[in-house]
Amino acid sequence: MSSETAERRRPTLKDIAEQAGVSVPTVSKVVKGRADVSSETRARINAILREHGYVSRSGHTEPEQRSIVVSFDALDNANNLALLRGVLEHAHHSGVHVVTKLTPSHSEGDWVHALVGPAHHGVILVTSTVDQEQRQALADANVPLVVIDPVNTPAEGIPSVGVNSFTGGYSATKHLIDLGHRRIAFIGGRASECADARRAGYYFALREAEISVPPEYDQPGNFMFEDGQAAARRLLDLPQPPTAIFASNDLEALGVLDVAHMRAVRVPGELSVVGFDDSMQAISAAPHLTTVRQPFDEIGATAARLLLQSIANEPLSSQRLELATQLIVRDSTAPPATTN
Repeated sequence: MSSETAERRRPTLKDIAEQAGVSVPTVSKVVKGRADVSSETRARINAILREHGYVSRSGHTEPEQRSIVVSFDALDNANNLALLRGVLEHAHHSGVHVVTKLTPSHSEGDWVHALVGPAHHGVILVTSTVDQEQRQALADANVPLVVIDPVNTPAEGIPSVGVNSFTGGYSATKHLIDLGHRRIAFIGGRASECADARRAGYYFALREAEISVPPEYDQPGNFMFEDGQAAARRLLDLPQPPTAIFASNDLEALGVLDVAHMRAVRVPGELSVVGFDDSMQAISAAPHLTTVRQPFDEIGATAARLLLQSIANEPLSSQRLELATQLIVRDSTAPPATTN
């Protein structure tokens, strides 16, 4: 077959547009990597382009692929793998390339350029504080942004995704109350709206059941394993220790289990423990940990969807999306061994 015949049979933008049911200018925007096309339309056009092996006159076999950055403030949290999986699955179906990075210090050089660079179209920040300087730098660079599980809910105009932590805290505490516990302690998390909401859910469940607890049952924490250990030691040293502990995340709950094991306190025979997250470690803990599940895959996919809508200048149904939690009952909770 001659090159002239091959050129004649090469699909045109008009051919692609007719098959996709869109205008030629819309196909042209996708080929050029323009952002002002809806994610659904872009995915449909890209699929047809790949199907036909479309080759542009510039010699490129694919249109410029959109690329987004998923930036973590730390990589020592196993939950981030599930979040990333959700982002990757949604991005794959939308024909979007994903780059992972660690969030740089915005005090070092060009913070936005170090994070985004010229090749990427938007950013998902994971468990990050977004301060005024960062917001302004991203706005000045015209970089679409979505924040996952921020320490504090971002200012208006920045989409964010998380879970209903109040409901999660309530369901964890209500579970312990329904088992018959009355001496229920709480271990808090890093100063944040999500930690405050889990504490509020704890106290709401106690008030609803007309249960009062001493102030020392409310222990500080920072979402770390060592915080759970320290809080458990203080709680178990009390003249009247709790029969149940609700920790603000699974790492703290695992710290409680560790101290209980070292002190030969039977879980759940003498002490029931509930975490929050349903992390990878929850099912491998001994005993298997009762916890409040965060749908990390769904959170990641939702964040990717919101970001692609922002990139395409599509209106968002809400700037803040809170997904539902689910109480997962395993082996670390049981009725109290003695009357409270």
